[in-house]
Order: sequence, then structure tokens, then C-alpha cells
Amino acid sequence: MQKQRTLAAALAASGLALLSACGTGAGSGAADAGAPDLPVAGSHWTIAAVTLDGARSVAPTGARLEIAENGRAQGDTGCNHFGAAVAVHGDTLTVSSQEVTEIGCPADRERFERALLKAFSGELKGKLKQKTLTLTSADGRNGVELTAETGVPLVGTTWTVDALLDGETAAALPAGSEGKAKLTFGKDGRLTGSLGCNRVTAPAKVTDRTITLGAIATTRMMCTGPQMELETKLYDALDGPLAYRLDHRTLTVTDADGQGFTAKAG
Repeated sequence: MQKQRTLAAALAASGLALLSACGTGAGSGAADAGAPDLPVAGSHWTIAAVTLDGARSVAPTGARLEIAENGRAQGDTGCNHFGAAVAVHGDTLTVSSQEVTEIGCPADRERFERALLKAFSGELKGKLKQKTLTLTSADGRNGVELTAETGVPLVGTTWTVDALLDGETAAALPAGSEGKAKLTFGKDGRLTGSLGCNRVTAPAKVTDRTITLGAIATTRMMCTGPQMELETKLYDALDGPLAYRLDHRTLTVTDADGQGFTAKAG
């Protein structure tokens, strides 16, 4: 049985401060007072790989980490959302107080998630070089490899649906349907893509906050149960005026009843 957890509550619990050594006092004595803090606040990163106990694992699509201007550190393991308290002193990041949602994941993603959460903890030395940030434990056996991420626009980007929403609760896609639903809001004013099984097209009027779709047309293929289940849920969610939120490379779309989905760029 899939575990679910209220996403807003989890991320609120995980919205733990990224602290600067300047003016914080506590714990800053271990850092070189003359060394500037790594400039990581307000940054977005793709998680490229994780090393745990000397074993390196390449990250799945969608794994990312954000350190916001307001100090919150949160991200995506490639399945679940997570957050942590991160204190920065010179080139050292001290990571603690992790929180993670509890959506059920495929076995390979669960293994990566466990490795990431263990490696992204404690004191890590950071090395920033151009668009890459490497975080390494003191013994060199654990580490996280990050690549700077650029934002994308709503229109013209291909969005891959990665979770379903019901109010403030996020749920994993039906097993076997992952990566099947892809949508693009074109510059020609049309929505195109796939709902998980069938191709879809519809007129789409996009404003700063809303998406209004015209009549939705689809092909009529029959697919596996999970793909059809996902398609039915997305078709229902696309009915009526839609609110959306664009956060760097993550898109959240909801209808008036709070039904909707999240999607990642690519």
C-alpha cells in the first residue's frame, strides 16, 4: 500500500533555515573567519550522483536540490520531496534535521533515495567550480554531486507529469505509468502531448496565473491499466479553468477542486 503524507505539512516541517556564518555565532568558530561562505543561497541544482561508503550511484531524472533566498533547503530525491537544515560556514555545509515525504517509490529509486539522504547529512566540504558543486564528507567516502540548473518558461517546455495532487496531498503515479504523460503548451496557443496513453491536443490560453483550455481532443488507443488510470485522472484534472505555479523547473497545475498534478521540465 502506498504511503502518502500531506506535502505542505512535510515541506513546512522541512523548511529549516540555511544559516550564514556571518552574525550567527553558534558553530562558526570551526570555520576560517576570513573565508567567505560558499555562494549557495538562492541556487537551484540538479543532483547528478551520490556516493555512499565509496559506492557511486547516478541520480534518477528529477532529483534536484534548491537552496532558496529565504534560507529554506529542499529538494526532490527523484521520487519523494525532502528538506533539511543547512548551516554554511566558509566551505563547510552542516546538514541536519531532514524531513521527507513518504510516497511509495520503485525499488531502484528507493535505494537511491536512502543513499542520498545518508550522504547529504553531517558536515560536508563544498567545492564550487563553474556550474558544479561537490559536497564531500570528511573521510571522503560520502558525497553529493550537483550541477547548476537553469529555469525554464511554461510555454515551449515539455513537462513530464511526476505526481498527482488532491488538495495538499501528493500521490505517486500508478506503477508502470511513470514518464508516460508529457505535455507542452505551445507558442501557437495549443496544448499538445500525451496523457499517459493517448495523444492530446486542445486550445490553451495562458496568462500569468491561469490556463484555460478549449475542447480537448484525444486519440482512442487502449493501453495498460496503469496508463489508462493515469490518463483518466489527468483528463478529469484538465477540465475547466486551471491555476498554475511555476517554480524554476517544476510546474504545479490544479483545478477549482484542488485536483491536479506536478510536472518536471524535460
